[in-house]
Amino acid sequence: MICVLKPDVSKAREEQLIAWLKSQHLDVHISRGEHHTVLGLIGDTTSIDGELIESLDIVESVRRVSEPYKTCSRQFHPDNSTIDVGGVKIGCGQDLVMIAGPCSVETEEQIISVANDIKKVGAQILRGGAFKPRTSPYSFQGLKEEGLRLLSLAKRETGLPIVTELMDIDHIDLFDDVDLIQIGARNMQNFELLKELGHVDKPILLKRGLANTIEELLMSAEYIMAGGNEKVILCERGIRTFETATRNTLDLSIIPVLREKTHLPIIIDPSHATGRAHLVPPMAMAAVAAGTDGVMVEVHNDPLHALCDGAQSLTPQQFEQLAVQMKRIKEVVG
Repeated sequence: MICVLKPDVSKAREEQLIAWLKSQHLDVHISRGEHHTVLGLIGDTTSIDGELIESLDIVESVRRVSEPYKTCSRQFHPDNSTIDVGGVKIGCGQDLVMIAGPCSVETEEQIISVANDIKKVGAQILRGGAFKPRTSPYSFQGLKEEGLRLLSLAKRETGLPIVTELMDIDHIDLFDDVDLIQIGARNMQNFELLKELGHVDKPILLKRGLANTIEELLMSAEYIMAGGNEKVILCERGIRTFETATRNTLDLSIIPVLREKTHLPIIIDPSHATGRAHLVPPMAMAAVAAGTDGVMVEVHNDPLHALCDGAQSLTPQQFEQLAVQMKRIKEVVG
């Protein structure tokens, strides 16, 4: 249930209503917009008399929310959310955020070289895998703690915030220097992990699962937000379909659908979606045209010898060309 207050309600009257709602064993989520304040009522609202609340002179309207997700619903929070990642604002609706870097951190020289290259062309966040979930147990699993150390070195060298994947909540103490924690597609419905992240004071990049619906993605975001961490960014990285020409199928329709359903920022990952470097630029540009808040692209200084996903990685020179094209498209679509 949501309760929309009239404009210019006094602080005392607002607090009086909130206190009464909490006395009814409800949690109250407060969203302050430019003209209205929206109170989102979380809990068992079946016994709450909506007509009684709506009759109050400070209340403009009351309505029940039919969606199973509440906190991430646009009805609870009408205005777009902006998430701060190490000083980089994501979701403000103006600037396109470019996240780039190698699939896996391999060496100090590699990660610092790539970090410097992407920064030169305007990337705002450095990505790099330290812990790598791989389908085969024989594939490169990442440098783990050493990978995190090297990411921190690159961060100090360039000033770029870093994003990397967390696979096990027991590793959370190692992520003190990480600015944005990525939850990969395979862990999108690891509900115990999501609940623990609700108590973490860091932004979370939540990737859509390989075979999950948009509603399931939002329900996973709700797990994190229900625990108290509302710094969630959603990421589309392609879903599994019958098509074999690409690694996955990039669902760009998710952008306008999510805009209707949620206030959370949206990032598109065309590298994992297509699996082929030459397909990444056109899909990245299409994502910008569709209104994404950011694009995450894999960039490697030597893709032919990459230890992980070299086939889908751009060279720094290719990323520079793409960055120019994406910025032009962003200028047109606004």
